[in-house]
Amino acid sequence: MITYSIIRKSELEGGLRLDAEYYQPEYFIDFSKGNWRPIGSFLKTCQYGLSQAMNDEKKGYPMFKMDDINYAFLFDDEVRYVDIPEKIFNDFKLAKNDVLFNRVNSEEFVGRTGIFKLDLKSTFASYLIRLQIKDNSGIIPDYLNIFLNSKYGLKQIRKFSRRAVNQANVNAEELKEIKIPVLSINFQKEIEKLSNESWQNFELSESLYSQAEDLLLEELDLKGFKVEEDLSYVVNLSDVKSAHRIDAEYFQPKYEKLISRIKNQNAKPLEKVIENVPARFNSMAEPEKIFHYVELANINSLIGVVDGFSEVLGKEAPSRAKRILKTGDVVVSSVEGSLEKVALVDKEQDGYLASTGFFQFRSKEILSEVLLILAKSLVFQMQLEKQCAGTILTAVPKEAVKNVLIPILPKPIQQKIADLVQKSHEARKKAKELLDEAKQKVEKFIER
Repeated sequence: MITYSIIRKSELEGGLRLDAEYYQPEYFIDFSKGNWRPIGSFLKTCQYGLSQAMNDEKKGYPMFKMDDINYAFLFDDEVRYVDIPEKIFNDFKLAKNDVLFNRVNSEEFVGRTGIFKLDLKSTFASYLIRLQIKDNSGIIPDYLNIFLNSKYGLKQIRKFSRRAVNQANVNAEELKEIKIPVLSINFQKEIEKLSNESWQNFELSESLYSQAEDLLLEELDLKGFKVEEDLSYVVNLSDVKSAHRIDAEYFQPKYEKLISRIKNQNAKPLEKVIENVPARFNSMAEPEKIFHYVELANINSLIGVVDGFSEVLGKEAPSRAKRILKTGDVVVSSVEGSLEKVALVDKEQDGYLASTGFFQFRSKEILSEVLLILAKSLVFQMQLEKQCAGTILTAVPKEAVKNVLIPILPKPIQQKIADLVQKSHEARKKAKELLDEAKQKVEKFIER
């Protein structure tokens, strides 16, 4: 059945927009109740970012992009760099409490907004718009950020989005026209307090995770372990025949240097201590059931958690959706270039589907949290990197995992590492709860 709505000529907002999507009833907000004003009236800066090539060699300054905005904050764990003159950098240098708005991408990601809380000399990419609030304007940056992440901000972002094939856009002038309710400063400070507490818990989570990593590497005598790639080296023909590999990268001496260190740490072949769970699940057995499907993009590689999912019907699930996750499993990407995508499955993700692009490890004598740290450390990462093979898509063959060596730490040390990881994940959960509380407070206040 066709659905439609009727809009009066007087409601066409000056004739600036005539597309039907703009007037969808689901975007309606009654601005006559309360003191709503355009965001632009509070801004001293509404600025597009830099359009410059980025690098992964850490040359120049960190440059934030859309992917670095998560949970209403900017994170630097996967930030790339831009090499630009200092004069240009100074014009685009981020300041604490700048609000960054993603202006163009798929419709799902347009309007992703975060606030900058880091002590980091950095800049931002052209797909982002930087918002800075005028002093004593009546709006606090944290409140603006939380509002744009609330349903009343998102409604207007969706309304203003200009849609094209697989893409949508909200430009700076349209962003300025989004209306925000001017609430009391005391209420806004409550939101600011929740926002800051949320950020502090995100930082605590990362700190605890780093402590767990450091403890592991110290116990394995690998703290600060670095090896340079050799430009030339000699390999025996017998070694080539034994490995069934002739690519030079496989025989880089750096791998043997690491493995010789691991062998001194009560190491065992992975298959002896960890079950590599086979991918056997058939989502088509339940074609009408809705599944939560996890892909590489849903993995937060900084502290090893599953950070999202997409909903799919069994009959519409990708053919590679063959894994069903269980609490305590550790999933590890098998694809070169994303091997660091590692996560521990908690009880919230029990029963989720995952791609065959992951290995799914289930521990026999290593605590799951310790396995997570190992899988994200150079112990695992370098060995997986060595095993990568292929032409178009380079990945770790499933049978090659048996060649990976795993050091077995004493149980008391394992427990210390596990405790730190658990506290890290608890802090992250608390951070998300505080963020949700802030959004709900704003939404409820508006509804009253």
